[in-house]
Amino acid sequence: MVVNSSDDEKNTKSKILIFAANGYLGKFMVKASLSMGHPTFVYVRPLKPNDSSKLQLFKDLQSLGVTIFQGELDEHEKLVSALKEVDIVISTLAVPQHLEQLKIIRAIKEANNIKRFIPSEFGNEVDRVSGLPPFEAILENKRKIRRAIEEANIAYTFVSANAFASYFVDYLLHPNHNKTLPHITIYGTGQAKVVLNYEEDVAAYTIKAATDRRAENRVIIYRPEGNIITQLELLSLWENKTGQTFKRVHVPEEEVIKLTQTLPFPDNVTPAVLHNIFIKGDQMSFEITENDLEASKLYPEYKYTSIDAYLDLCLVNAPKPKLATFG
Repeated sequence: MVVNSSDDEKNTKSKILIFAANGYLGKFMVKASLSMGHPTFVYVRPLKPNDSSKLQLFKDLQSLGVTIFQGELDEHEKLVSALKEVDIVISTLAVPQHLEQLKIIRAIKEANNIKRFIPSEFGNEVDRVSGLPPFEAILENKRKIRRAIEEANIAYTFVSANAFASYFVDYLLHPNHNKTLPHITIYGTGQAKVVLNYEEDVAAYTIKAATDRRAENRVIIYRPEGNIITQLELLSLWENKTGQTFKRVHVPEEEVIKLTQTLPFPDNVTPAVLHNIFIKGDQMSFEITENDLEASKLYPEYKYTSIDAYLDLCLVNAPKPKLATFG
């Protein structure tokens, strides 16, 4: 829900520009920015004739009060012009476009007015973990963007949001499946601890951090206690809520590793990600020290959605089994 603000309040708010606003995370980011009263801008590819879905998106954004800049990342002057209108830049570009952020960095450097840049990461803390080759390549691209931002002397906040709860709960548990599943796949032993954060909370924490001086030129990690869980614990929790018992089929670590070596790109990326998160447990492979920023500690007033509460939402939205009729 959008929070209404007076003109005076709006004038004290940061102007936030979001890239890939129509993407998976971008839509949550726009909603969070608006809900906190920030004048919100998006930079999107130009509308093409007869693109009805994108036209509707533009209308929806404009109805919410979002300012739309249309352009390609290759259009340097147009990009610089848009940046000069805002204070903070948040990129939610998808994995294949991560290195395209070098163009944003060059434009930010020229515009010379951006107070904070949040690049598209929103996963593992890339400077503290490593992965099998297909996933390591993604981590390395994120590191390249970090180093380019630092070299350009641009104020930043790097976000380690760990795993998206909606995405991975759907992938692992298939809560919207309207028939009894033959089994649930468990990767490795299922005992590695992971961090599953609801996408709305990821966006809310990011908007808060983007405007927080404490997070300037820092890494912020999203690791709330209520979202740390193993795959086996997640499944048991779901079974308790649904009253069902699912057959567990374990995929051994060796098999997952072999898939990363034999599948063609980009199909080999998924098992490499699954290995890192659910078998290696890299999200919990390091301790958070007093020198680290952890989102739920930094913003204790924000009531995040725990994984237990998120499964309750899934239970409400899950299709109900049809009752058999007789006679």
